[in-house]
Amino acid sequence: MSQFRLETRDEYNHAPGAESNFNESVYVNGFELERRFGGWMRLGNRVNEGHAETQVCLYLPDGRIACQFQRPELAHNDRFAAGGLHYEVVAPFRRVTMGYTGELMVLDDPDLLREPRRLFDTAPRAPGRVDFELEAVSPMHGGEPTSPEQETMYGRDFSLGHFNQHMRTRGRIEVDGEQWTFDGLGWRDHSWGPRYWTNIYFYRLLIANFGPDRAMMLLKITDRDGRTRRQGVLQFDGEYEDITDMDLYTEWTARKDPSAMRLGVRTARRAVVMEGEVVRLAPLRNRRKVGDEYLQSRIAEGLTVWHWDGREGMGVTEYIELLENGEPVGWPL
Repeated sequence: MSQFRLETRDEYNHAPGAESNFNESVYVNGFELERRFGGWMRLGNRVNEGHAETQVCLYLPDGRIACQFQRPELAHNDRFAAGGLHYEVVAPFRRVTMGYTGELMVLDDPDLLREPRRLFDTAPRAPGRVDFELEAVSPMHGGEPTSPEQETMYGRDFSLGHFNQHMRTRGRIEVDGEQWTFDGLGWRDHSWGPRYWTNIYFYRLLIANFGPDRAMMLLKITDRDGRTRRQGVLQFDGEYEDITDMDLYTEWTARKDPSAMRLGVRTARRAVVMEGEVVRLAPLRNRRKVGDEYLQSRIAEGLTVWHWDGREGMGVTEYIELLENGEPVGWPL
């Protein structure tokens, strides 16, 4: 990580760049393996566009998904608080909190997420509250590049600075008077710089915890010219090991959603094989207008159970890709 700069001040908000699509965002997740539930929250400040992006997605123990997606007005980038979401750094590089209070859409059938207009028109609503407290179980990973030639994690047209960390997550979720708590594991990230979701051609992001001492964060990303990068880390005995190679095989549903994965990963110290199964999927989309044309991306967020060398783990798999003529460009890879 010598090619990246990361300082305590990077835990907090940065001065916005001049780009119209400057974004600074924080993301957290947390899950309980035994009951196969948990969720994630994201807050992105797009101050030069005058709004934030707030996203909450909860995989409830009874199989439902509770969620909310908004674009509340935003006039500054001096903190993370918008649309009922709030994020606080308690101890830099060690502890953060994130929470949400407000209305949630509660879905018996997650397929409703495929049609945003119908989702917002017809989804049942209920009051909700989410409180996550996260404490580090790993080192920090990432930062801001120190040279113009250094590639960033997702590419410079998606974010300039980015860091992430595996966490212990204590969570409380309340939906329409029902309440669930857990003491589990999770992950967080923080990024800043220009971003459009549709700048990603396609990628597969795989995140999971297998205990406080073992985890993974792996990314396979392909650009429009067909160039593919494989990067990320395995956490082993509490320490991060950068990967040197990765093979990924995905099984798909009839709707071209990821349903299972098989991974081969190598670091300088070890080679491992992992298998994952998506136990619940939130099929999301993002759209923006460019001239007279609309660009649209598929963002599949899968609650996934993994197996690695006799250990069972849980996390999120995120498959993002442009849609061309309604078809995901990365399928079936």
